[in-house]
Amino acid sequence: MNFLEERIIKDGVVKEGNVLKVDSFLNHQMDVTLLDQLGKAFYERFGDQGITKILTIEASGIAIACSAARYFNVPVVFAKKSKSVNIDGDMYVAEVESFTHKNKNNVIVSKKFLRPGDRVLIIDDFLANGCALQGLISITESACAEVEGIGIAIEKGFQHGGRVIRNLGYNLYSVAIVDAMDAATGEITFREQ
Repeated sequence: MNFLEERIIKDGVVKEGNVLKVDSFLNHQMDVTLLDQLGKAFYERFGDQGITKILTIEASGIAIACSAARYFNVPVVFAKKSKSVNIDGDMYVAEVESFTHKNKNNVIVSKKFLRPGDRVLIIDDFLANGCALQGLISITESACAEVEGIGIAIEKGFQHGGRVIRNLGYNLYSVAIVDAMDAATGEITFREQ
């Protein structure tokens, strides 16, 4: 069992509807030591890929991406879920559906921050159905950049997102893959990696 799986067992809460709450350490209150461990794990996996940018989506992926960026020594670009007055110029846009929030958003990235030839590592906190990842992949490809890898903290292996992304040929690494969870007992089963 790795460091993230241990922490999920210790502090994660399984809720009805295939929801795994990790808000006490990952995506509301954040354990920066754990975030650093995640960043290091992604660097150990993708450090030889010539990464020039890390791409994530607001909001929960940002902290993990920033921790990883310290190891890669590259900028983090995050796709915004709404356009604000301080975003100007040409943008890449993709529609993504959120499993957690049960809604669709157009996410945007300014073209000045993602350029042709960039070698991109996509990072996010969760992978369920893969909609957010497919949106980030679409934005990367629209920029004529290359997806060199995808790093996920927690993958819900019992949902189809990971299988879809792997079948598309992307180098996907999830630190913890949950194969089953039971809201009644709180039991979580991880995939052996």
